[in-house]
Amino acid sequence: MKQGINAILAWGLLAVFVVMLLLSRIFHWSPGVQIGVHFQDFIVGMLRVFPCAFILIGLFDVWVQQETIQRYMGEDSGWRGYVWALLLAGTTVGGMFVGFPVAYALYNKGAKLSIVFTYIGAAAICRVPMSLFEAFYLGGRFTLIRFTVSLPLLILSSILLGTWLTRRNYQVREGK
Repeated sequence: MKQGINAILAWGLLAVFVVMLLLSRIFHWSPGVQIGVHFQDFIVGMLRVFPCAFILIGLFDVWVQQETIQRYMGEDSGWRGYVWALLLAGTTVGGMFVGFPVAYALYNKGAKLSIVFTYIGAAAICRVPMSLFEAFYLGGRFTLIRFTVSLPLLILSSILLGTWLTRRNYQVREGK
């Protein structure tokens, strides 16, 4: 019942958004027209990234052996697992739209929960293209300081959260 209400709410909000965009076009309301232009640019950008990203995620899921993930990112991987998570996250393209499916694939193949959390956090804060952009506009020193502060805190919080959830026998629910 609750899912039905949520679906109706989601479709209702989408309908309101589309009506607002149409009315903005009809009445030449500049903020609404700009929102529509930015939304269109966002959708086009995502449609360029998503197909390739999801094909690569599918290939990762099929080609990378579970034993490999368990060896390099599993329970016995030690500090090297966190390094692998940071390296993998640095190359993630498509932001968290791609990061979460990759994290799910890592978890299903036996990656340690704290390493999955490290990957998710690192995919959000230290992707190579974003870091280059940041270094160019804010300076290499700023980027270096941000990494020096954020990465140890990210790994520490991932370890704490992963340990806490593991002690409580946390399991990721399967999608429907």
